[in-house]
Amino acid sequence: MASDNFVDYVKIHCKSGNGGGGSTHFRREKYIPKGGPDGGDGGRGGHVILRGNSQLWTLLHLKFKKHIKAGHGEHGSGNLKSGAQGQDEVIEVPLGTVAKDAETGEFLFEITSDGEERIIQKGGRGGLGNNHFKSSTNQTPRYAQPGEEGVEGWKILELKVLADVGLVGFPNTGKSTLLSVLSAAKPEIADYPFTTLRPNLGIVNYRDHRSFIMADIPGIIEGAHEGKGLGLRFLRHIERNSLLLFLVPADSDDIKKEYEVLFNELNKYNPELTHKDRILAISKSDMLDDELKNEIIPDLPKNIPHIFISSVAQQGLDELKDLIWKLLNDD
Repeated sequence: MASDNFVDYVKIHCKSGNGGGGSTHFRREKYIPKGGPDGGDGGRGGHVILRGNSQLWTLLHLKFKKHIKAGHGEHGSGNLKSGAQGQDEVIEVPLGTVAKDAETGEFLFEITSDGEERIIQKGGRGGLGNNHFKSSTNQTPRYAQPGEEGVEGWKILELKVLADVGLVGFPNTGKSTLLSVLSAAKPEIADYPFTTLRPNLGIVNYRDHRSFIMADIPGIIEGAHEGKGLGLRFLRHIERNSLLLFLVPADSDDIKKEYEVLFNELNKYNPELTHKDRILAISKSDMLDDELKNEIIPDLPKNIPHIFISSVAQQGLDELKDLIWKLLNDD
């Protein structure tokens, strides 16, 4: 997926349809000149609906379609005929799409399964025809309910990348390189911070034709939970990952401290993230000999499995995949 085609945030204006009005018709036939009320009900206005589509990976198709409008319901008519319902407007979205109210920021719902449909803007109800209002004291009601007007407003759609493994690390720590080596993904790689401006997804092949999905998330900086750097833009993607792979380079001044800063950012953003399985991978380890590795190990965090890897030298990658697979499938 070309990075320019990955859109994970859109703001759209949704307008549902008006409900049709009820009819005030009276039955009039050749031998029944003064029949009773037989006005039908109006049809409801069309909903604006989000539908999950597992074949979509981006909100790109909504980037230039800012206004979504559903159809109006038709008015009722005589002979108790109800008006047709307004045409629903269905928006296909990737799994992991979160809908919010743009004005209040209120969370509305999240689409998590293929074919799941949720109404984001409800159509107006159709009005009742005069047949509903007849009674023993009022046998010829000359009124009916008008249809309800549709509602409109701005909504925000945000995409949380669905992946088994999320790569977590500061900018320029080798996450994109690791993803490119483990999978067929081709992320942009360069020697400067924030090379990865959008999440990259890669399918990592494992033994016996099995596989798992890995996401390279844009690099964290200290203060990201407050919106610094790419901030909240990338942190929401980590929420959908089953396993977090922390990447700290071997040439870091303090590997444990760097890991703790990363962990702290996740905890401040959403404490639930800290309950996910975690692995600490020390990247660029081809520059370490066994003696240096043995010196580093006592200072590493005690509550998380660690592994020394090198994407360039292809060291420790099979062991890393074994560890990931074990944690992903450990009941």
